[in-house]
Amino acid sequence: MKYFPLVWSALWRKKPRTIFTMLSIVVAFLLFGMLQAVAQSMTQSVQISGADRLFTAGKFSFTEILPLGYYARIKSTPGVQLASHASWFGGVYQNERNFFGQFAVDHETYLDVYTDLIVSEEARRAWARNKTGALVGSGLAKKFGWKVGDRIPIQAAIWPKRDGRNDWEFDVVGLIDGQDEASQAQADVLLFRFDYFDEARQFGQGYVGWYLEKIADPAQAATIAAAIDRQFANSPKETRTDSEKAFNQAFMKQMGDIQLIVRSILGAVFFTLLFLTGNTMMQSVRERIPELAVLKTIGFSDPSVLALVLAESLLLCLIAALAGLGAASIMMPGLAAKMPGLEMGAEVWLMGLGLAAVLAAIVGFLPAWRAMRLDIVNALSAH
Repeated sequence: MKYFPLVWSALWRKKPRTIFTMLSIVVAFLLFGMLQAVAQSMTQSVQISGADRLFTAGKFSFTEILPLGYYARIKSTPGVQLASHASWFGGVYQNERNFFGQFAVDHETYLDVYTDLIVSEEARRAWARNKTGALVGSGLAKKFGWKVGDRIPIQAAIWPKRDGRNDWEFDVVGLIDGQDEASQAQADVLLFRFDYFDEARQFGQGYVGWYLEKIADPAQAATIAAAIDRQFANSPKETRTDSEKAFNQAFMKQMGDIQLIVRSILGAVFFTLLFLTGNTMMQSVRERIPELAVLKTIGFSDPSVLALVLAESLLLCLIAALAGLGAASIMMPGLAAKMPGLEMGAEVWLMGLGLAAVLAAIVGFLPAWRAMRLDIVNALSAH
């Protein structure tokens, strides 16, 4: 630490250049923090998917609805312990910015299939009594100020009511919690009764979005899935059954390979940043050749000079990276309002700081090597 003032003064030798270089790095790490958080949030559902759950949807498209009559046959398939179904609602609360998952589900079985959703027995009983009742995630309740007993208006985008109106109202009868932080993001949804939905909607009666199966032996998942699909082969509504994890992975791929997109964007940004920051460090060392020669003259060894230049590069990158990641962390709550479950965890911070250290080593090595190999006589005579 005794050489810190020397490194600090060298870093700020040309303040405008240092400030603009830092701003470039700040923007790069701001982008890194936000994109990594989004990528992790969107792939999180894949990681926490239950190994003992299967997902049955239309063979050719996830949006293809299936007859409710399939329910009894799926339940009776050997290896299936429990079966349920759900349908995507796709409405908004108050305005389009307040978008979150809403599902019409079989209230008698859905929570038994999704045992990682925590709902009190009192709420379950209230849901069974109230046909317009709904369960909401505790995170959503906190965000919108909802409480048990409130009536929530949801504006439908897909399913109008029989009278042509798009306004649906649901009574909050209980809250949903996740078993841990990872599953809490998946719990922040609105679940309402399919029987009410099917009775009140304008069209589509007798059809559901998809089926869910809880199986006894995850090792038999492929066999059970094939048995389910065989029952509906060559029918007007053929099915495709996968493990829940496989379905989530396929669904993510339909939206695009998020990790590949993130890596491509960040790769382009940091490739450009290498040249910008490297040029700054080369100019800084070039301007200080006489000073570096003097340091060697008064006793600084070659490794010491190398370390000083590398420390300057590291300080430049770390300060800017911390500022960029900090800015991303500050902006995250605003983004999380539109994308529940979005957060910058410790893993993103560690990845960012590690990337900053690698960036510093790459852009600082050549100028540091040049400074270490500096010939004192030639350096002083040339300047």
